[in-house]
Amino acid sequence: MTYQFKIQIKDITKPPVWRQIQVPETITFHKFHYLIQLVFGWEGGHLYQFSPSGYGSNPVIADPSEDDMDETDLNAKKTKLNQVFTTEKQKFNYLYDFGDDWSHQIILEKILPDEIKRPVCLAGKGTCPPEDCGGPWGYENLKAILADPKHEEHQDMKGWLGLEDEEWDANYFEPEEVNEILKRFK
Repeated sequence: MTYQFKIQIKDITKPPVWRQIQVPETITFHKFHYLIQLVFGWEGGHLYQFSPSGYGSNPVIADPSEDDMDETDLNAKKTKLNQVFTTEKQKFNYLYDFGDDWSHQIILEKILPDEIKRPVCLAGKGTCPPEDCGGPWGYENLKAILADPKHEEHQDMKGWLGLEDEEWDANYFEPEEVNEILKRFK
């Protein structure tokens, strides 16, 4: 079977940042983590966990390490999506980067009878925030600075993002670009 998910970063508006994807039901949560990294444009340099509603909710699904073994209920490398997601409209939380606290709401929109071999991105909205920009509130501040060429930090932020003559477009998202990347997903 194929699972169709909508994944949205919480606490980001104007525009919201979300992706709609289809994935094989049998991939592990660890592979799902990397898939989310790809479709959003994250770099994958931080810890992550899945849980029903965020911090303090169980079961916690993560890649266990010596530092967080007590906090992990299910091993992300061994737990498959179909072991947790069983009904349409089921919600779960994906937390990436425990410093910036990028919390994503995952909704299982549809369970489709066909099997796909590789994930596909159907739709989305909004540019993914850059790594280490301070979480949702830092991203909102960054967008405000980039929207104001007269802001005293405007040029510094453009330099930090590697923008020379380009402008930051918080609305930009092209599913075709993501699907080219997903062709290499294993």
